[in-house]
Amino acid sequence: MGNHLKSDIIYWEKELETLPREKIEQIQLKRLKDIVRYVYNSNPLYKKELDLRGIKPEDIRKLDDVRILPFMDKKTLRDNYPFGYLCVDKKKIREIHMSSGFTGKPVMMVYSDEDIDQWATCMARCYRMAGIKEGAVIQITPSFGLFNGGFGFYHGARKAGLFVIPTGPGNTLRQIKLANDLKTEVITGVVSYGIRIMEVMKENNLTIPSLKVGLFGAEVFSQEMKKRLRSGLGIEVFDIYGMTETGGVGTTGMDCPFHEGIHVWEDHYLVEVVNPQTGEPVSDGEEGELVFTSLTRKAFPVIRFRSGDLSRIKSREKCECGRTHLRIDYIKGRIDDMLIVKGVNFFPSQVEEVLMSIPGVREHYQIVVEEQNGIKKATLNVEAEEGLDASYIEKKIEEALGITLKSRLFKPGQLERKPGKAERVVYLKKD
Repeated sequence: MGNHLKSDIIYWEKELETLPREKIEQIQLKRLKDIVRYVYNSNPLYKKELDLRGIKPEDIRKLDDVRILPFMDKKTLRDNYPFGYLCVDKKKIREIHMSSGFTGKPVMMVYSDEDIDQWATCMARCYRMAGIKEGAVIQITPSFGLFNGGFGFYHGARKAGLFVIPTGPGNTLRQIKLANDLKTEVITGVVSYGIRIMEVMKENNLTIPSLKVGLFGAEVFSQEMKKRLRSGLGIEVFDIYGMTETGGVGTTGMDCPFHEGIHVWEDHYLVEVVNPQTGEPVSDGEEGELVFTSLTRKAFPVIRFRSGDLSRIKSREKCECGRTHLRIDYIKGRIDDMLIVKGVNFFPSQVEEVLMSIPGVREHYQIVVEEQNGIKKATLNVEAEEGLDASYIEKKIEEALGITLKSRLFKPGQLERKPGKAERVVYLKKD
């Protein structure tokens, strides 16, 4: 829990962010009906898919009726790249962004003027939820390119009336100097770049006294890593959530100062949690795959998009921050990130949680997975301070996860740093 008092809590759209649950659900139902009717009448692909199943827009009478609609996933979008699901005239497109780390056809999101404003509004809510007031100095370190991060933080910062320093990534020493020169109060970035800033500050005995808040996302973010960033940068750390398919960073929400899960902006998104194997809904509190329906986007709304992210509904009750939008648990990982080694299933985030709890282990590590003749084995490359024993790390991993991962220790700074998201899992295949 943060150290915020009720008097510290600020909102962007207080009335909408604190609506009674029944009112939120009324808005969702109206918007669900509207968006299904909209895509049916605006796009032949959507119409064909619903017609094949005998579904008409008027069949949506209650929120649970969303379950009769077909799922979408990344493959659906790639198979219809670039404009298969476009619902506006191309002349109304103002911006595009694409998923990072793709092979083959990318997943592309297109934006109309209304969509950019919707994105900016969701981000402005996130900024205010983090206590960031008008005029605050914000340094935006994600790239300003096809990856949505830089532009998402920028659109929201303009909407929220912030003083923007659009640095993009890299040249970390210069970033730190600029932050001190301009008295940066807020920093945004991918998780691994936040770690890099912390590392360079430590190596050069530097501080950024003006810095108060960090908003980090785009990578799975363990609680132990959050503690490291909070301590290393001397700031309050927020976990911001969003994906290309929902419209970008912040569209699906962020945690509040009480850090009890991620608030989803339910007036803009309907979230479901389903069994990853069957697609059937699971009960609140049960872990499953997050599925999003965008209720207010115009150019390219997604209907029942299977995110691949694992989480659970944590609470539908009013939060201590006053917001009533439901909270999901922090993202455990992606379904396709799960590793199976020697019959044991685990996620990289679980390994990170253990590593970051060990004093002397640094923030950079890699899980190297080698496959030979269909048999996988995994080893850990870990940066650690002198005096730490690899066998101790192996013991802690085995106690927590029930698997032995041979560990190789490296001096701080020895593992390669790549721009953008950190490569936490490296696959090697032997013939």
